[in-house]
This record gives sequence, structure tokens and C-alpha cells, in this order.
Amino acid sequence: MSRLVLPDFALETYFSKWEFSAEWHLTASDAESMTVRDLLALDENPPDLDDVHLGYTPTWGTEPLRDAIAGLYDGVDMEDTLAFAGAGEPLFWAMQLFAEPGDHVIVNVPNYQSIESVPVAAGVDVEGLPLWSDAGGRRTWTLDLDRFEAMLRPETSLVSVNFPNNPTGFVPDQQTWRSFLELCDARGVRVVSDEVYRGVELDPDATLPAAAELSDRALSISVMSKAWGLPGLRVGWVASKDRDALARLERAKHYTSICNAGPSEVLATVALRNSAAILDRNRSICAANDVVVREFMDRHDGLFDYASPDGGCVAFPRWLGPGTAADFCTTAVEQDGVLLLPSFVYESTLAAVPMDHFRIGIGRSNVPECLGALDDHLAARNLA
Repeated sequence: MSRLVLPDFALETYFSKWEFSAEWHLTASDAESMTVRDLLALDENPPDLDDVHLGYTPTWGTEPLRDAIAGLYDGVDMEDTLAFAGAGEPLFWAMQLFAEPGDHVIVNVPNYQSIESVPVAAGVDVEGLPLWSDAGGRRTWTLDLDRFEAMLRPETSLVSVNFPNNPTGFVPDQQTWRSFLELCDARGVRVVSDEVYRGVELDPDATLPAAAELSDRALSISVMSKAWGLPGLRVGWVASKDRDALARLERAKHYTSICNAGPSEVLATVALRNSAAILDRNRSICAANDVVVREFMDRHDGLFDYASPDGGCVAFPRWLGPGTAADFCTTAVEQDGVLLLPSFVYESTLAAVPMDHFRIGIGRSNVPECLGALDDHLAARNLA
């Protein structure tokens, strides 16, 4: 009997050690969160949580939640949505259900590890699409269509991408994105699109259409955790016009979460009804923090090379100082409790992720205070 043997999830293992013990969390991947009280205050007709039933919810998600999810997309109906417990769950199942041994799968690198590790463990032939060109100070983040097309094979069944990308913050331009999806459709390749940061691009005009809006077979995956800043709700979803694919995912869900928590679905529905206000707020926080981070790194231009993210709540600056980026991150958290994410947690078996980078978060309101702690750390090491 075979079983899925998965390696340690490097990013989550690192976080399990430091996320709640480090004093200064400067690599958070989510936007600033809020209290239940603050969330309900946004709604014209807030629910009375005292009346929320604590029984099971529908496996597909409640109709109000699914209707609110559909409202995020053009041309997507409530029946084109399926709720999940976060985004990791649908990614886990999608990367198993829609590829099998003998198939060829392409995933972008760097990536959220499950889109790589799960199909590899299932015996699928997986290939990495690097999202960069050149090296060092000349390195740029890119979705190279020529490189991608050259990787396609007759047996390619699935491609998984993540834009805005974690950790780079890269978002391809509109035409490149449309051409990418058209190329996949023409070859009969399903796209699994991780869109958890869609909606907090620094330039709203850079927001890409969802894959599910442009491709009838694509799966658009999102979650309340990142752009909305509500990870405590643990509510995610898949949007797709391929209802047969959604039905397969729903049956797989019976083996994991089965259904979401009722109060979480109620609160997620409220948040989605007020998406414009929440996303505008979080985009403003990211934009303000981007300025502060850039000014900080410009003051230390011999140590850092910073590029503003196109979208999302994280950026991926280069470390130019002494030692490696991993050494810098380890010393910062061990000596002064400043948590940054070293690029080795994005190490891939498919492509050599640049190791001279680290991830910094720009979505939370305490970023200036965290940078102050990092400044103190640099001064203590005589690097300021």
C-alpha cells in the first residue's frame, strides 16, 4: 500500500519555531487584522453572533458565503464556488486530483511548497518555472512566456502559479497574463492559480483578472487570510466554471475538513460584503509601509537592495552585507527577536532559488516599530 510521504514544510517549520516567540514579526505575510467588533462595525446590517447556530455547515459552504465569493469575480456564479478551510486545503487536493503519474506538471519557483511537494510525492513528473532572469543586481522577476512554452509537453496536464507572488511580490503585466492563460487553454492544460494576494496591489490597475474569469478550466484559489487580513477565520475557496472539477474537490474535502466553522463563514460573509473598504484599507497600509521600508533600506544601501512589490503584503530584498542572507536572518531573530524569513525556506528541488534574498512583510501596522528594532540590531553589530 502506497502513501503520500511529504517532506517537512520548510516555511511552516521555521514559523512554528519563531512566529509567536520573536518580539518583532517583520516578515508577516498577511495584512493587518481586525477584531470581530471592528469587522461587524463595517456592515450596514451586521449579524447577531448570539444567534449563530453552532451545528454543521454545508460542505460547499453556506449560500450567503458562496454568493459573496462569486461577487468578487466577473462571470462567476454562486454554483462556480466551493468553500474550504483556508487555501492550503484546496491546493493540497488540486495538486493531487488533476495530475497523476505519467503526467507532466509545471509549477512556478519560488512557490508555496505544497504545490511542488504534493505532486512530487504522488509520483508526478514536476518541473519548475523560474520567475526570474539574470543574477545578482541585474536579477528581475518575470513570467517568461518563451521559457514556459518551451517547457510544455504533450503530457503536460497542469500548471500551478501564484500571482501576486509570495515571496517576491511580482505580478506579470496584463497582456502576459492573458497570453499565458490562452497558451494553457490552447494546449488543454489546467491552471491552478493561487490568488491569495489579489486585491492589494500597490497600483490597483495592476490587479490581474482572476484565472477563473479568463479560462473555463482554471481554478482560482483564494482565502480570507492574506489580502483581507483575517487568517483567524480559516475560510478559503475555489472559484471555477468547471463544475465537474469543483465536484471532485468537494468529494475530496470529505476526507479533510468536511465543512467550515459556522461563525467563521458568517464573519467571512460580512468581510466579503465589505471587501472594498477592507482592501482599500489594507492597500493603504502596504503602500505606506513600502515607503518606510524603502527609506530604511536606502539609508543602509550597502546592506540591502530593495524593490517595491507589485502586489501583496511581502517583498523580497537582497542582502548585500557580510555573510549570507540566512546568517543575517538567524542572527537578527536569535540576538534581538527580529523575525525575517530567509530564502532557504523557499529552496526548491526543481530550480535553484536565489539564496541572497530574505522576505519582509509590509502589511501590518507595526512595520515602522519593527524596523526600529532592526535598526537597533544593525547598530549593535556595527552595521548601521
